[in-house]
Amino acid sequence: MKQNTNLLSIFWFVLVGFGVVSAQPCVNNAFFRPNSTYDTNRGHILSSLASNATAQNGFYNGSVGQGLDRVYGVGMCIPGAEPKLCSECIQEASDGLLQSCPNQTEAYTWSGGGKTLCMASYSNRSLSGSLDMDPPSLGYNTGDIKTNSTEFDRRWEELMQRMITKASTGKDASLSDRKYYAADVAALTAFQNIYALMQCTPDLSSRDCKTCLGTSVGDYESCCHGRQGGYVFRPSCIFRWDLYPFNGAFDHITSAVPPASPPASLKSNATIINQKDSKTISKGVIVAIVVSAVIVLLVLASLGLAVCRRRKSYQSLDHQSAIDIRTTQSLQYDLKTIEAATNKFSGSNKIGQGGFGEVFKGVLPDGTEVAVKRLSKTTSQGAREFKNEAVLVAKLQHRNLVRLLGFCVEGEEKILVYEFVPNKSLDYFLFDPSKQCELDWTTRYNIIGGIARGILYLHQDSRLTIIHRDLKASNILLDADMSPKVADFGIARIFGMDETQAETSRIVGTYGYMSPEYAMKGHFSVKSDVYSFGVLILEIITGKRNSSMDQTDGNACNLVTYAWRLWREGSPLELVDPAIGENYHSNEATRCIHIALLCVQQDPADRPTLASIILMLTSDTITLPVPRQPGFFFQSILDQDFVAERSQSTGRSIPYSVNDVSITDLEPR
Repeated sequence: MKQNTNLLSIFWFVLVGFGVVSAQPCVNNAFFRPNSTYDTNRGHILSSLASNATAQNGFYNGSVGQGLDRVYGVGMCIPGAEPKLCSECIQEASDGLLQSCPNQTEAYTWSGGGKTLCMASYSNRSLSGSLDMDPPSLGYNTGDIKTNSTEFDRRWEELMQRMITKASTGKDASLSDRKYYAADVAALTAFQNIYALMQCTPDLSSRDCKTCLGTSVGDYESCCHGRQGGYVFRPSCIFRWDLYPFNGAFDHITSAVPPASPPASLKSNATIINQKDSKTISKGVIVAIVVSAVIVLLVLASLGLAVCRRRKSYQSLDHQSAIDIRTTQSLQYDLKTIEAATNKFSGSNKIGQGGFGEVFKGVLPDGTEVAVKRLSKTTSQGAREFKNEAVLVAKLQHRNLVRLLGFCVEGEEKILVYEFVPNKSLDYFLFDPSKQCELDWTTRYNIIGGIARGILYLHQDSRLTIIHRDLKASNILLDADMSPKVADFGIARIFGMDETQAETSRIVGTYGYMSPEYAMKGHFSVKSDVYSFGVLILEIITGKRNSSMDQTDGNACNLVTYAWRLWREGSPLELVDPAIGENYHSNEATRCIHIALLCVQQDPADRPTLASIILMLTSDTITLPVPRQPGFFFQSILDQDFVAERSQSTGRSIPYSVNDVSITDLEPR
C-alpha cells in the first residue's frame, strides 16, 4: 500500500509540479547612469548573491562599493531547498533583475518553480533589518472556489492566523535553522487540502514580520477573495496559498487530518461471507477495485491538468491596485490604548511640539515604541474625512519617510501614531556646536540624498502628489544609522487643508524656508518644496540656520543671501561648516551648493525638479545650469527684517520676521 501511495505522489508531482509564479517590480524612484560605478557594483553584488546565500543557510545580506556608489543586496531561499536549486533560483532571479531594471537604483523579485522559491534584491540603501512593504506584487488564480464558501472561509482564515503567528514568533519546528518561516496544510475535504506558505527576511523584528504578513493576507482578502489561490510578494515577506502543493515547501509536512465524516446510516452487509459465495464475491471485489483504481487515476489526471491550467492562469494585479487595499480598521487605535502608551499624554513623555500639535513618546502593549502626534483642535475637518486622509497617507511608505502606523479619532481627539525614530531630528545635531562633529561630510551628503529621495517619492512616485509645505531641519528625523526620514508629510492634507489647489489663503509652513510665491501670494507647487530643500541643503553644509546669519555691511542677511554673495565672489567653499574640517570632497561640496542655489531661485520655473536634483547629485558628468538670483526674505534696513505678505483671499498686508516659527494659519486672532 505504501508503494502505491508513493506512486500516486510521484504521479501527482508530475501533473502539477511545473509552472512558475514570479514578479519583478523595479522601484522607479531613482536612476543611475549605465556603465557607472554604481552599475558595476550592482553587477558584482547580484552575481555574488547565489553563492553567498547558499553558503549561509539560504540567506545573505551584503554590499559592494562605498559612498553613493554603494549597492546593497539580499538573496534568500525558502528553508529546505536543496543548495543547488537555491543557487540556480537566485542566480536566475538576479539575471532577471539586470534585464528588467536596466537603470533603476532599486529592485527586487521573488521567483521560483519546481522545488524552491527565492528572492533577490538590490538597493542604494541598507536593507538590513528594515521593513519594506512597497512595492507589493499581487496575483490570484482566475478560478473560483466551488465548495461551501462559508466553511472554506472559516478554514482558510484559521490557517492564515495560525501561520502568521507561527511565522512571526519563532522557527519552523521541522526546519529549526531558520526563523520567520511557516508552511502548513489545512484539510478542506477528505480529498482536498489548503496549502499555504509564509516567510519574512530573518533580519526583521518579530513585530515587523507580523505586520508584513498580516498586511499581505489582508491585501489578498481585499482584492481576491473567493479565488482558488494567490500570492502577495513584498521586499520583506512573501505569502502564497493554493489548493495543491507548490515549490517543494510541503514535502516535510504530514497530511492534514480531514474533517469528520458523518456517521454511516447503514452498516455493510458484506462483512460476513459464507464459504459458498466467497469465490463469487472475491471476483466482484477484484473487479470493483480495478474499476475504482482506473476511475481514481482518471480523476487525478483531470485534476492535474486543471491545476496546470490554473497555474498558468494566475492574474497579476497592477502595482496601483496592490497598494490600494489597506483597510481603515487595520490602522485605527482606540484612545485608551494611546493614553496608556503615553501615560495619559504626560509631560514627561512629551518630545516635541509644532504648529500642528504636540508629540509624545509612547510604548504600545506589545512593547513597540511609537511617536504620538496629538493634533490641535482648531481643525473643522470631520472624522470620516480625517480617517480617509490618514489611510491615504499611511499608504505612503518609503525608507526616507517616517512611517504612519495608524490614527485615533474619538470625540474631539484626532491623533496620529508614527514609528519612533531614535536619533531625534536633524536640527538636534546640526545646530548644536557640541554635536555638529557627529555629522561628518559623508553623513551630511547621504542625508541630502536621502531627503531628496523621500521628497521625490511624495512628489512623483506615490499615488498621491503630496506637497510637504513645511520641509525643514526639525522635520528630518534620523534613524539608528543616521539615515534621514522626512516627517510631517501630508499633515496639511490630514489637517483639512486643500492640497489639490494651486493657491491658498491659509499659509502653513516655516518662515525662512518658504518660497516667495507661497509666502507672499499663497501659490504652492512641488517647486515650493524644492525651494525649502535648497535652504535645507545650505543649512546642512554650513551648520547654520537660514535666519541666524550675522548682519553684514549694515544690511540684514540670511543664509541664502550669504551663499549667493560667496558664489558670486567665487568662494563658495567658505560656506562649509568648520566642524567638518578638511575631511570632505570639495567637488561634492561645491556641487551641492550649486544645486542649492538652483533650488532657491526666485522664479519657480527656473528651479529643478526632485528627479533632476537626484540625477545632479548622483552624476558628476551632468553640466549644471548657472543659477539666477534667489528669492530674498528681508529688507536691507537694519533691524527691519520683515516683508509684507499679501493674503490672496483678503488683500491685506501682514508683516513677518525671518525666523523659524511654524504657522498653520494667517487668519487674525
